[in-house]
Amino acid sequence: MKRFPLFLTLNEKPVLVVGGGEIAERKIKLILKADAKVEVIANDFSDELNNLIKKNKLKRIQGKLVISELKKDYCLIIAATDNKVINKQLYRFAKKNNIFINVVDEPDLCTCTFGSIVDRGDLVVSISSGGSAPVFARQLREKIETYLPFNTSEIIKFSSEMRNKVIKTFNQFNKRRIFWETFFERISNYKSVNPKSLRKEFLSLLRKTKSKDTGEVYLVGAGPGDPDLLTIRALHLMQKSDICIYDNLVSKGILELVRRDSEMVYAGKLRSNHTIEQSEINSLLIKYAKSGKRVLRLKGGDPFIFGRGGEEISELMQHKIKFQVVPGITSASGAASYAGIPLTHRDFSQSCVFLTGHEKEGNLNIDWKGLASNNQTIVIYMGLNSLEKITSSFIQNGMKKNMPAAIIENGTSYQQRVISSTIQNIYKKADKEKIKSPAIIIIGEVVRLRKKIKWFT
Repeated sequence: MKRFPLFLTLNEKPVLVVGGGEIAERKIKLILKADAKVEVIANDFSDELNNLIKKNKLKRIQGKLVISELKKDYCLIIAATDNKVINKQLYRFAKKNNIFINVVDEPDLCTCTFGSIVDRGDLVVSISSGGSAPVFARQLREKIETYLPFNTSEIIKFSSEMRNKVIKTFNQFNKRRIFWETFFERISNYKSVNPKSLRKEFLSLLRKTKSKDTGEVYLVGAGPGDPDLLTIRALHLMQKSDICIYDNLVSKGILELVRRDSEMVYAGKLRSNHTIEQSEINSLLIKYAKSGKRVLRLKGGDPFIFGRGGEEISELMQHKIKFQVVPGITSASGAASYAGIPLTHRDFSQSCVFLTGHEKEGNLNIDWKGLASNNQTIVIYMGLNSLEKITSSFIQNGMKKNMPAAIIENGTSYQQRVISSTIQNIYKKADKEKIKSPAIIIIGEVVRLRKKIKWFT
């Protein structure tokens, strides 16, 4: 983070603006919204700026800037000039006297910058690129502008008036936060709001929330790794959670999207090294939900494809805990797509089988003979540790030795690696290339198509 986001109270605070043109005028209009006490210094003033100064009864100083005569009690200085010498002098003066300074178009001389601002009364959204990409920040602001309801300021005003009522109703901060989030979600679906409709919705929700337990569990599929592959629903629930219990297969980029103040609990399951046993994970889900928390169970891929989501839901149902399930793009589908390997193809594969290569008590419970067909695709999860046993077992049960096979490591990420060979040689190649988990194994004629249609690098 290059610059720390901070909202200043400028009400009746002295602010100095140096410059007499259009940029100075624009900056003054902005800070006047915060009721700052503005002084303007310039050799020459545009007619528009003169009118603005007169209208708002601002202090106007015409003449050459003398740094030694400046007061040291300014809260903020804005340098809206194209004079580099003056800009540097103002920067040194501000830094020496611990005054925030913004030098327009010179980020290296700024101790603060003006973000691209969305203003809805008491609701203010500011987006900053640290002065590096102001146009991009403005484009983001425009998107936010279209997202916010037209009468956002009325909603904020109403919420302010109702705050004390909510505080008196719920003595726990967490319950108050859940109430407000639910309230704002509901009214966001309204085409228009007015004080009467807001009050009706507010009182109705207050009665319902007061009378029921608010704990809930979200089983969310995080997909194969690329944050862009998350569903909108997944992202929405990730932002609502109080507790996040996540696996090692969830990428760092996706974890960054979880609500900032959510408590993070690592339930990492590495090969033969379960940091937390499944029974303990189940107990945690129940414990946190019963305490009224919204628990995010974040799983790599899809919760219902080798994700043990069914086991967790059975436990939740036994304890009558409310839950939601959000499917994710399973690793087989995501990794295969990014590797340029279609899982089915009318010329090569009329079916696709998903297997787990995870050994239980040293055995792989797989129908080797039944799966040794030439016209299907086999996708194996968690099979890297057992790769030699898997390939030799298929060959012993009739699969041709030159059947194409591929391994995709870190699929869909920029660390993705793909190796391909025959089923007879894929183990040696994986060992030589030092392929590591997470990795997906694909066996079938469709692997040949990678040469033509691979696209992601």
